[in-house]
Amino acid sequence: MNKVGIAAYGITPFTKDDKKIESALFESTKNLIEKNPKIEKKEIDAVLISTNNNSKYLAPILSESIGIQPKTSHSIENLCNSGTNSIVSAYSYIASGLADMVLVSGAERYDSPGQILEWDNSRGEFKHPIFWASIFTSSYKRKFSITEEQLAMVSVKNHSQAQNNPNAFSKKTYSVQDVMNSKKITEDLRLLDCSRSCTGSASIILASEKMMKKITDQPVWITGVGQKTISAGFTKNESFNSMESTKHAVKTALNMADKKIKDIDVAEVHDAFSVCEPMALEAIGMTNPGEGTTFVKELYETKNLKINPRGGLIGCGHPLGATGIAQTIEIVQQLQNNAEKRQVENTDVGLVHNMSAAATSSTILVLEK
Repeated sequence: MNKVGIAAYGITPFTKDDKKIESALFESTKNLIEKNPKIEKKEIDAVLISTNNNSKYLAPILSESIGIQPKTSHSIENLCNSGTNSIVSAYSYIASGLADMVLVSGAERYDSPGQILEWDNSRGEFKHPIFWASIFTSSYKRKFSITEEQLAMVSVKNHSQAQNNPNAFSKKTYSVQDVMNSKKITEDLRLLDCSRSCTGSASIILASEKMMKKITDQPVWITGVGQKTISAGFTKNESFNSMESTKHAVKTALNMADKKIKDIDVAEVHDAFSVCEPMALEAIGMTNPGEGTTFVKELYETKNLKINPRGGLIGCGHPLGATGIAQTIEIVQQLQNNAEKRQVENTDVGLVHNMSAAATSSTILVLEK
């Protein structure tokens, strides 16, 4: 199996701009190509598009827009973890020898149809994903005696960290009281507990070891991949206070990379709602069950950027198809020591956790210098 690395990336600011999905995809790809003159466009073998947008034939459209004729081009949709699913697909093309270099580009508009899953519409008063997030929050608080103040710290931390990210949607910091006093959406969710839908795009180049030597002096390698889908409907989860698909995916990825969770120096975890970050930290094994919020508070008080240094989904915004790619770009920047004010010291191994729909499906990537 061929070794696979990440050679280049491009990203746009996450905003409420009203732009066509084709334009968003083109912008981050153009950003990537302009920053990486060693990449010859004619050597890109495949173009994969990550989005929940209903527009068709986006991979060939992007290919024509940037002036290439790849062997393979298609779109990948899997709600919120479309981005990492696309990266895994690109990884597979290269690892198998079907391609030497793959462009993965993800984008979403602020009004993405992926915000609501028709499958879950009949399951309650609130549209997905607010409904499952409310159930998770209520169940997690009850199971581990967690307070609203403890969960609010997730939002406080991630909005704060987002201020060092020029592409982040959030431009403000908040106190615990601000979060708790923000608009009440359900009994257990406030507005500032939620990530925000937005317009944004992120693109990344994956390449074989042979190709990496030609196009980059700062290679980052994908050494572990793990995926697991439990179900489509969130009511099929084993519990509402743990992420079962994440537990399966992280075990696979760490085993493949021959790493332990203690080896991870920096991580991006999928904090679609405040409750998701501590649950994710527990599922990947960074803390014991019920201790995720304690860890979050400790990180914030010590100014430790190890978890979600770019601001997470809550601080950055959540353009579904771009999110997993943006998370991966952050870890690449960290491992290359290019994260500027967000830089975590002494990073050799990073982890990406990207999930969909109440963690019914999860993807884990392990990246190394």
